[in-house]
Amino acid sequence: MAIEDKTLKVGSNELELVDFRLFKKEPDGRIYEGIYGINVAKVREIIKMPELTELPGSDEFIEGIFDLRGVVVPVVNLAKWMGIKVPSKDEAPIKERVIITEFNNILIGFIVHDAKRIRRISWADIEPASFSTATHGKLDKSKITGITRIENGEILLILDLESIVEEMGFFESNLEIDEEKLEKFSGIVLLIDDSPTARRIEKEALEKMGFDVIEAANGEEGLQKLEELYAVYGENLSNKLKLILSDIEMPKMDGYHMAARIHQDKRFRDVPLIFSSSISDAFSDIRGKEVGAEGYLVKFNPDKFYEKIKEVVSTHSKKVEG
Repeated sequence: MAIEDKTLKVGSNELELVDFRLFKKEPDGRIYEGIYGINVAKVREIIKMPELTELPGSDEFIEGIFDLRGVVVPVVNLAKWMGIKVPSKDEAPIKERVIITEFNNILIGFIVHDAKRIRRISWADIEPASFSTATHGKLDKSKITGITRIENGEILLILDLESIVEEMGFFESNLEIDEEKLEKFSGIVLLIDDSPTARRIEKEALEKMGFDVIEAANGEEGLQKLEELYAVYGENLSNKLKLILSDIEMPKMDGYHMAARIHQDKRFRDVPLIFSSSISDAFSDIRGKEVGAEGYLVKFNPDKFYEKIKEVVSTHSKKVEG
């Protein structure tokens, strides 16, 4: 099944999720059906289980690799990584599928027990995570973006697959660069990201560039921080606030919706905004421009990070001085 995500209106504060299932056999013999979701923007396609080539010496949760139209894709058994006991196909309606994901410019396949449908959900309806790790194995709160309620009062968990694959060792998040190459700046950067890890990494990088960093955990909080800054600096805000650096996927209010709100407000629309996201599909950069962003970065590329910020901040400073 190919996935195309072209129907969402930019700035609508909605996302589309692939609803998939993982079944677990409880110690008392009951079958638990876990309901999970992943952003459609990170899904290339969903396929039946391909013939895999084993990787000797790899972790047990890596089932192998296969060739997807000329690209070698590693395949992860998500249930095995989570440490859950999987029932037999006689005990549960398991229809194994592989969700081919693309983020941080990496293709990875995840084996799931069924892929049900695509759901459209408002970020405003997504709540912070709260669940028992006894039920979900390794899947602690840091591995999900949030939870949302669906029909029959059931709970869907939105997975943070980047955090999962980073823990698996597929890539390492950092923005290390030779400090002698850094051009120093001054002023404030508003950093908006729901991931404490991403904020820490980007904050350290921005502070090395000389910026003072103010943090927010989602778009709603980001707008609140802008109001607070305006209360302090007034019309002089564009001289003090050099950049807004924002994630896209965030509960309560996503980056696109926040950017659209900023662009419509004459007090803030002259402050440059750059998106920094793990989403590496072909449409995100275009969507960002539609809501007024001046750049789009895929996490975490040190050279592109520093170059884009230097370019955007320098251009903004010349406009303000002119």
